Amino acid sequence: MQVELMYQNAYTLGRIRLAGGEQVRVEAASMVGMSGGVTLETKATGGFMQSLKRSLLGGESFFQNVYTAPGEGGDVLVAPSLPGDLTILDITEPMLVQSGSYVASAMGVEIDSKWGGSKSFFGTGGGLFMLRAQGTGQMVVSSYGAIHEITLAAGQLFTIDTGHLVALPESMPFQTRSIGGMKTFLFSGEGFVVDLRGPGKFLIQTRSQDQFLSWLIPKLPQSSSSSS
Repeated sequence: MQVELMYQNAYTLGRIRLAGGEQVRVEAASMVGMSGGVTLETKATGGFMQSLKRSLLGGESFFQNVYTAPGEGGDVLVAPSLPGDLTILDITEPMLVQSGSYVASAMGVEIDSKWGGSKSFFGTGGGLFMLRAQGTGQMVVSSYGAIHEITLAAGQLFTIDTGHLVALPESMPFQTRSIGGMKTFLFSGEGFVVDLRGPGKFLIQTRSQDQFLSWLIPKLPQSSSSSS
């Protein structure tokens, strides 16, 4: 499996090149196109209960699509629903990925939802849940806006609005909290943040879907009902 990212950093398109008989797992509705001979099978990946948990708690589709290349190989084009970027993660250790960012992965990568408990990521599309990726292989993830990588030295602290976090190693220590006092929390436009501590690297996105919806929804026309 080879992934080529085209038209970065906005409206990025991913081309996944498969060898003969090779397979790739793609999130539902993320396929843009595929070459001749590539076949599609829709599965409840990991069984019914794991798929249900990923769908209800992780914000991902219940079903995932598995594409298989013919003997001569083939291409699958993928893209996210929101305008933004794609990046490739080489999974060698467990990673936590923002709900809604998962696009595609090699068959050797297992995707599951993970209970956040006291380390919940409030403000993300997944609420109390993020996706956990483990195994070995490449994974394609998306962002709303551009993707920015931040590297922390040992003990270094960095604070991120939860709606901007895309992915981090599961081993990286983090703590979610509200920012400032009650007045700041209610009126500053900031809600929950996450403190991450190095060493390690993590990915953020330059825009927040939640913030965009908070700006957009009040501007939408309101339906009016008339009584006879």
